[in-house]
Amino acid sequence: MASNPPGKCCTTGFKHEGTPTGKVVKVAGKWDAYVASPPADKAHKDVAILYIPDIFGIWQNSQLLADQFASDGYYTMVIDILNGDPLTLDQFGTVDLPKYIEQGSTGDNPHNPPAIDPIVKAAIKALKEEHGVKKIGSVGYCFGAKYLARQFHKGAGIDVGFFAHPSFVSEDELAAICGPLSIAAAETDSIFPVDMRYKSEEILKKTALPYQINLFSGVTHGFAVRCDLSDRVQKFAKEQAYCQAVAWFNQYLL
Repeated sequence: MASNPPGKCCTTGFKHEGTPTGKVVKVAGKWDAYVASPPADKAHKDVAILYIPDIFGIWQNSQLLADQFASDGYYTMVIDILNGDPLTLDQFGTVDLPKYIEQGSTGDNPHNPPAIDPIVKAAIKALKEEHGVKKIGSVGYCFGAKYLARQFHKGAGIDVGFFAHPSFVSEDELAAICGPLSIAAAETDSIFPVDMRYKSEEILKKTALPYQINLFSGVTHGFAVRCDLSDRVQKFAKEQAYCQAVAWFNQYLL
């Protein structure tokens, strides 16, 4: 593994304040997606960001982040990889994560590669065919990073990637990426610990592709999406991780 499977830290965090300004649409007539459009005078032509979320899916924090990417000129789509079955913050400590991933909350709605890969592929297809997008940058937060990696190979449609505190990414998936990848990591993270960061660096060196790994002190797994914004250290790290992603896309996607 280049990062460990999701753990309890994947189900903790804080809901952020704000009013999302995007809208919910259907992808392939089946799956929900939240889309945020940039102002016409700032829009980057022919590119978009595919946001692959953590196990909280489409919720307040992911919507606000999508709106922020849109404010920086990127048409952004948050795809519901959980098929209407996200976890909520109040489920911390009550969910059997391995069981949830294999069966979902209802027992018949799995959240594993056979179930999620087609959803991500449909989102890529929709961006290209329905929105005329020629190049796709993708962000994968925690659980979503694995599914970014799985569609970040030649011919799959993702051109540039950004992970924040990735989980469940295999070494083979990371080695197979086909474009520039930036990673934001937390100092304290049992899912993406020091040895796996170093292993990921070794793998990325061998790809001979542009890569970046930024380490943020004073924060834990999940900080880039659901940190405590009343804590100055956490707030700064979250904001800088976002800036890292935008700078990466500005450099390699435009």
